Amino acid sequence: MLSPIAWSTPPKKYGPWEAMVSLLTEGLVKRGIDVTLFATADSHTAGKLHSVCPRPYEEDKDVIIKVYESLHISEVFERANEFDIIHNHFDYLPLTYSGLVDTPVVTTIHGFSSRKILPVYKKYNDSTFYVSISDAYRCNELDYIATVRHGIDIESFPFNANPEDYLLFISRIHRDKGAKEAIQVAKKAGMKLRMAGFIADSEYFKNEVEPHIDNEQIIYEGHVSQERKKELLSNARALLHMINYEEAFGLGVVEALTCGTPVIAINRGAMPELILDEETGFLVNNADEAVEAVQKVNSISRRKCRESVEKRFSVDRMVEDYIRVYETILEKCKREAKRPWGFYEVLTEKPGYKVKRLTVLPQEEISLQRHFHKSEHWYVISGEGLVTKNGDQIRVLAGNSVDLPVNDVHRVRNTGNQNLTFIEIAQGDYLGEDDIERLEDKYGRA
Repeated sequence: MLSPIAWSTPPKKYGPWEAMVSLLTEGLVKRGIDVTLFATADSHTAGKLHSVCPRPYEEDKDVIIKVYESLHISEVFERANEFDIIHNHFDYLPLTYSGLVDTPVVTTIHGFSSRKILPVYKKYNDSTFYVSISDAYRCNELDYIATVRHGIDIESFPFNANPEDYLLFISRIHRDKGAKEAIQVAKKAGMKLRMAGFIADSEYFKNEVEPHIDNEQIIYEGHVSQERKKELLSNARALLHMINYEEAFGLGVVEALTCGTPVIAINRGAMPELILDEETGFLVNNADEAVEAVQKVNSISRRKCRESVEKRFSVDRMVEDYIRVYETILEKCKREAKRPWGFYEVLTEKPGYKVKRLTVLPQEEISLQRHFHKSEHWYVISGEGLVTKNGDQIRVLAGNSVDLPVNDVHRVRNTGNQNLTFIEIAQGDYLGEDDIERLEDKYGRA
């Protein structure tokens, strides 16, 4: 499980991607799955924690981001052979390592910072797997194996049927999140607005938010702890979510609903997948419609808000969805039983031919052998090796090929420090794995 290193996993305050990684990791561990979490050193997990970055770079500005991102990602991929699946939550950069390993890589796309990062996702579209966190946030230029919406730890959020008389904005303070618009709605509705969240854009805060803070009607509480966030969510009359972009999910929306707090949100991005309009909140198009919704918010059943999350956004449901994704990937990338020298995968098999991808681990070798019913063609994809063919030795690198007719005595040894991977095309009247005579074998199988 590859988590970001902007914040710890789980985060102390803000950190939605890290929060989801933590919930998923702990949920998988509870199911008896062996999970190694790659995260910052101050992270916590019931699984195995592996870290090279001592502290989150958003909390410690002495941490050089690119240095520790590089070290963090490389740690996972250098140990790829230890894992059945690498689950990437670290955006696009780890994809550039994926072609160097044989372990399947699945990436949950938590968001696109810009269309400019799409070339990376498109390059690895056919060789890795993508999960979307909402149907609305799928890119039509990519293929997805599933949509898995986030789940939350419902029991950790207090339900409150009798809220106080204030509206709430809680998110990062940024133009995208609609902090200014939330202030406009509260002022027009004549209601108190409590605001909380870290300042992601200081100029925006200074020009659009701070001038309105009077600590009477408009109150800014700063970057609050998880416990204070839950208090604010459960006591609010409604959450204002006046976004100015196509939001991929909206974790704060689900957290508010869990507390029984209706949400008034701009009808963009994933909002229709989270909010049942006029049942758990209101989907609006502008600030004026949001003001009208504030007047109707008492018509929403706070109990129904909570029940909607229990049915659709539990951690158990999220974990089950991801386990199904993993099972599907493992079936698609099914490896045959591992061999002492490495492993192989059958890519396709039809009458008369079979195509496999073989991976020989560094300094290992297959047995000296021959076949009586099939010929083989080997094409090297990566690594370096030494092929023995009827007593002759042939050095091979990526792009080289070797033909092995029926009855040829042959073997291959990985002479490098990286995996030797090659495609084998076998042709013949019988293609079973038992069509083999081992003449020599370092593992005692001759």
